[in-house]
Amino acid sequence: MNEHLLNERQLFCLKRKTIEKRVNEYFQLTGDIKEVLEILLVLQVREELTEDDFSLMLKGLVRHIFLKMKSSRLLRRFYIFFEEYFDSKEWKILSLKLFTIKTFVTGKLKKLQKLFSRISLEGLVGS
Repeated sequence: MNEHLLNERQLFCLKRKTIEKRVNEYFQLTGDIKEVLEILLVLQVREELTEDDFSLMLKGLVRHIFLKMKSSRLLRRFYIFFEEYFDSKEWKILSLKLFTIKTFVTGKLKKLQKLFSRISLEGLVGS
């Protein structure tokens, strides 16, 4: 069984400053993006369930992970939960970075759709 950085009790009881310190040190030591993002998601849940302020937790680290690290399936899966960490221009750039193939294919499909919408299809009905 994997040993996590913080257990359930710690995630819901420790203060923000303590968690920030531990997560930063852990990331610097291991570079484990998945563990850091999972912890931040749990802290978003904690913020919704309690009156504690955990908004934009470790904003610098999150921005570094998404903007500087190589695009991966893991980042594409988690990126939607961190939209508030970026302004609209950065969010658009991040979306293009993470979903380059999807953007490329969507653009090509739109061009094909425009091409076929111009061609008259009336002659094809009788064949």
